[in-house]
Amino acid sequence: MTYGTKLRERIAAPGTTPLIGVHDMYSASLAARHYDGMFVSGFGFAASYYGLPDIGFIAWPDMVAFVQRLRGAFPGHRLLVDIDDGYVDPEVACHVVESLERIGASGVVLEDQKRPRRCGHADGKQVLPLEEYLEKLDQVLRTRRDLVVVARTDATDEDDILRRAERLAATDADVVLVDGVRSVEWIRRIREVVGGKPLLFNQIAGGKSPRLSLGELAALGVDVAIYSTPCLFAAHEAIDAALAGLKAADGRLPEVASGRGVGVEAATRLLEGNLTGRRLPGAGDGLDAGSAGAAGRAVGVPV
Repeated sequence: MTYGTKLRERIAAPGTTPLIGVHDMYSASLAARHYDGMFVSGFGFAASYYGLPDIGFIAWPDMVAFVQRLRGAFPGHRLLVDIDDGYVDPEVACHVVESLERIGASGVVLEDQKRPRRCGHADGKQVLPLEEYLEKLDQVLRTRRDLVVVARTDATDEDDILRRAERLAATDADVVLVDGVRSVEWIRRIREVVGGKPLLFNQIAGGKSPRLSLGELAALGVDVAIYSTPCLFAAHEAIDAALAGLKAADGRLPEVASGRGVGVEAATRLLEGNLTGRRLPGAGDGLDAGSAGAAGRAVGVPV
C-alpha cells in the first residue's frame, strides 16, 4: 500500500486526523513519540532552515531534501508537505510533486496565493485568478500517481471564499483547505459548500482561526487538522527561557536528575531511534484521533 493510500484511508476514517507540524529532525523525533502523522509547514521550515519569515523564500530542493530525511527516519508516519504555491510555475510544481511522491511523501498542500505570498494567517494575502490556479492544480493532479493533494485557497472576501471552496471541491483534489477561517460559523458554511469532499482545518497559535479540540472539529465535519507550529513555538519559548536561566545563573548549567530534565543521555536515546527508523514509545499505527488528541493535550499542543 502506498503512502498516499494510507493517508487517504486515514482521512476517510471516523474522526478528525491530526497532523503535527515539524520544523527539523529533532522536533520530528519528539513528535513521532506522540503522533503518527506529521505536517511540514512552510512557516516552520522557513523559520528553522533560513531564519526568515514565511513570505516565499523556500527553495524547493531544500524542502525535498528535508522530506527525504524525514521519510528515512520515520518510514511508518504520514507526511503531508506544504509546497506553498508550487514554487510559482506549474512545471516546477509538477516536478516537485513527482520528487516528493518518489521519496515517500504522503501528500502535498497547494495554495492559490500569488507573490509576494504570506502565511495563511497573516494580513495582506493576494490570490491568483481562480482559473489560473485551477489550471496549475489540474496539472499537479494529472502528475501525481497516488499522492494526496490538498487544494488550498487563501481568499479573504466572503463571497470569493465560498465560490473558490465550491470550485475546489469539484476538482479531483482529495481535500479542501480554506486557510485563516475566522469562526465556527464559517467552518459550517464551508463544510456545506464543499459537500462530501474531505475538509482540512489549519490551527496555528496566535492565528486568526478559533482554537478547537479534535472532538469539536469532528462534530463540525472536519476530516483533517494540521497544527502548523506547536513544536517551533514551544522550542522558541523553551530555548529563550533556558538561556535566560543560564545567564541568570552566571553560566552554571541546571542539574539533570534521573527522570527530570533533558541531558545527553535522554537526547541520545531519542536520536538512536532514528538510526533504524524504528518507532519510539507511543507512536504506533493504532493511534486514533481521540488518543492522539489526548496525547496532544499531554504535551501542550494547542487544540
